[in-house]
Amino acid sequence: MAILTQAEAKAIIDKVLSYAKADETEVTLSGGRTGNIRYARNTVNTSGETNEISLSITSVYGKKSGSTSINELDDESLKKAVARAEEIAKLAPENPEYMPMLGPQSYGPAKTFSSATHNINPDYRAQLAIDSIAPCVENNLTAAGYLEDFSGFVAQGNSKGLFGYNQRTGVDFTVTVRTADGTGSGYAGRDFNDASLLKAGEVTKIAAQKAMASTNAQAIEPGKYTVILEPMAANDLLRLLTFGLDARSADEGRSFMSKKGGGTKLGEKLFDERVNIYSDPNHPDIPASPWSGDGLPLEKTTWVENGVAKNLFYSRYWAEKQGVKPVPRPQGVIFEGGDQSLLDMIRNTERGILVTRFWYIRAVDPQTLLYTGLTRDGTFYIENGQIKFPVKNFRFNESPIIMLNNIEALGKPERTGGNMIPPMKIRDFTFTSLSDAV
Repeated sequence: MAILTQAEAKAIIDKVLSYAKADETEVTLSGGRTGNIRYARNTVNTSGETNEISLSITSVYGKKSGSTSINELDDESLKKAVARAEEIAKLAPENPEYMPMLGPQSYGPAKTFSSATHNINPDYRAQLAIDSIAPCVENNLTAAGYLEDFSGFVAQGNSKGLFGYNQRTGVDFTVTVRTADGTGSGYAGRDFNDASLLKAGEVTKIAAQKAMASTNAQAIEPGKYTVILEPMAANDLLRLLTFGLDARSADEGRSFMSKKGGGTKLGEKLFDERVNIYSDPNHPDIPASPWSGDGLPLEKTTWVENGVAKNLFYSRYWAEKQGVKPVPRPQGVIFEGGDQSLLDMIRNTERGILVTRFWYIRAVDPQTLLYTGLTRDGTFYIENGQIKFPVKNFRFNESPIIMLNNIEALGKPERTGGNMIPPMKIRDFTFTSLSDAV
């Protein structure tokens, strides 16, 4: 399916709105091509491509709303979908927190589309699998990987004159490499808007090196260690911190941003002064849609500056209730780092643990952001600036709040999981027990 142009998408949305009789109507039209290839035990086992288009309608009477979705765009289907959404709305209970739809908004240009990704075809996916599998076969290793690519669009409009249109592409590639005896495992992944930046062979080489280096892991005592977190591991915990920057949870006393006795910790120094976190939809490495889910324009926003909490995100309802400007949830965050490389950090570590990534993370206490989880796919002991040997995986109990107060060094940020995250050297990271899992 070709991506609908802005003019084509607007014509369909305007047609839907012309059929509407409700007090307010919102229409979202999206579609695109999603492709994938999956391999395991050095053999491709699935590959495919889907082309989809979807139109959703939300009709509102007063504070009662109803929604419906269809994937047929002929006039009769559109009329039936509008009637169905309006029928549901009339039967729905009132939503006391409903906010009237926004009028026209001004959205800046987005840099979320790449022609290289848009032009991906089955030959590209097959070659990527070959580039990843071949070096593993040569080294008696076993690879399992997955690539997903997307190219599509989203358009949003309503009966009050709002309209937005955006094209987006993306590739997400991950690979796990195991040794023949199953005692060594390595993992690596990359995600980009622009597929020309993805080098599957290089990513696989990283996973393969970790797999070979992690065989016959040794058990060491749990406890507090200096850790070096690769960007993927750091992101696993830091994304949980940014999820917690919700104003309503803070105001209602349910989050780490809540102050005892009432109020929030906005304006307080909560972290090491080297901690600077912001979001920017126009960042060249993690470009985002120009608007949030409810149609508010996304703007560059500082969340933490020199360790001080500067902003929380406010829904339109909660912002009105609190008498402040609504602030959309970020669609990707940039955690500023330093100029050290991962190798620099290792060389400057007398005794510590290198962590590739975490998994099976679960919340222990939302008010302190205490989490538990496990290390996985390459955990190593560092001594006198060198990686000495692989260690058995640990269970950890740690909070990103404590972590960001125990910073020893920050490296160069890298794109991982849709965010820009640096490798981090953290002291007194708490490992509570060992895990026999590879």
